Amino acid sequence: MSWHPQYRSSKFRHVYGKAASKDKCYDCVPITHSVHDNHFCAVNPHFIAVVTECAGGGAFLVIPIHQTGKLDPHYPRICGHKGNVLDIKWNPFNDFVIASCSEDATVKIWDIPKHLLTRNITIAKKELLGHARRVGLIEWHPTAENILFSSGYDYKIMIWNIDTREAILSNPVKILDAHKDVILSMSFNTDGSLLATACRDRKIRVIEPRAGTVLQEANYKSHRVNKVLFLGNMKKLLSTGTSRWNNRQIALWDQNDLSVPLLEEDLDGSSGLLFPFYDSDTNMLYVVGKGDGNIRYYEISPEKPYLNYLTEYHSHLPQKGIGMMPKRGLEVSACEIFRFYKLIPTKSLIEPISMIVPRRSESYQEDIYPLTTGAQPALTAQEWLNGINKGPLLVSLRPGSGAVNSLPQYLEPEPLLKTTDHYQGWGAITAPEEMQKKSEIQDSRKQLEVGERLPKKEQTHLSNGFDIFECSPPKTENELLQMFYRQQEEIRRLREVVNQRDVQIKQLELELRNLHMDTSRY
Repeated sequence: MSWHPQYRSSKFRHVYGKAASKDKCYDCVPITHSVHDNHFCAVNPHFIAVVTECAGGGAFLVIPIHQTGKLDPHYPRICGHKGNVLDIKWNPFNDFVIASCSEDATVKIWDIPKHLLTRNITIAKKELLGHARRVGLIEWHPTAENILFSSGYDYKIMIWNIDTREAILSNPVKILDAHKDVILSMSFNTDGSLLATACRDRKIRVIEPRAGTVLQEANYKSHRVNKVLFLGNMKKLLSTGTSRWNNRQIALWDQNDLSVPLLEEDLDGSSGLLFPFYDSDTNMLYVVGKGDGNIRYYEISPEKPYLNYLTEYHSHLPQKGIGMMPKRGLEVSACEIFRFYKLIPTKSLIEPISMIVPRRSESYQEDIYPLTTGAQPALTAQEWLNGINKGPLLVSLRPGSGAVNSLPQYLEPEPLLKTTDHYQGWGAITAPEEMQKKSEIQDSRKQLEVGERLPKKEQTHLSNGFDIFECSPPKTENELLQMFYRQQEEIRRLREVVNQRDVQIKQLELELRNLHMDTSRY
């Protein structure tokens, strides 16, 4: 009889969760009281967006990622929907574009300006009108630019190509009409060629979205599915739901055979929904319970036993929703491999939770940061619609190695935005964690052009492309604090640029030394 060790050898066996300190949290945020089963939060390296509670329509907040602490009660909102906002998602290839869907049966695309957000935004860049009932879910395509999927309570999934000039779109490029009930979850495989859905009729379906054909369908009665997720390139699906005895359960499936699950595991008898998150770079699965305070995490292997329990993050504060930071926004110097943003409505608080691999060295840990999905699309919308499949473009997270952030949109000055004047205070603005060389050059050229148009006396008033004398001096303590945050951001950005220059200098010195040694041998 063979003996199997109790512990697996894994570099992620000792991963632990670390909650941010109070000053790094977002306080006084009016989190929505909606009972809809969604995340209610979307995060990218620049902003955190959260659905809020409001009267007369739906709204959500967009807060700069570094503007932590107490939020001003009159902070401007994105409030163009006539019904409650049910889902929000950032464009994966443009950190300044966000999509939202609502009970008013519309999907809207919003431009978030790079300059200070000082007024409510009520006019969307694009409005998608096609659903007959409220829209509950939206998902961006993972590799094709400007392709958006939406699912509504009319049991239909609509595919939109927003790469058009029209502000109002009423004809989707494709309608998937294979469901008999409300769609509860949607997930893409790595290259976006397949779509997995979980439906209220308890079935999991794998669909070829462009043809609209159902390739696989699960009729397994012992697992009532709520959420489904593709597990990267493993050709497996993971679903969360409840068992026949109403225990919370996770199940693993072969995407080519959904007749019987490969694995079923009961977790507990709680009633809250389970949200699964998968990190294809580390093969780690995180399971977050709605109404729980804990986060379970596992390691997925391609062979039996498939699911290996690691440990659990505990907290006494229950979460209503949760957001996830993309890999390009993590702090690699602290060996951070995942970051959640936990919505705690009982305290009106958003708490960041970092998943960290304990390492003594402060140098870049290449073994836990393989090449990861970048912020550039692999396909245009038309190429994907024509039948082309392509995996995501990968980038390195090594500091100074290249572009990992999407390029910001340089919008027109704020008066051109069709908004309603609601908030006249200052807001904070953030720079990317690692500015790209290309964007730095564009920034400098833009500032140079602006400076050339100004009189010589005013050219010294520009700071990061912003005229510090364009508004009156701060009159309140809050405005003074916001001005202070702006200056801190400018200092941080300049330090990052200097650090990147230092790294480049050291690399060049090392190359020169190696070249000198090679020539001296001959």
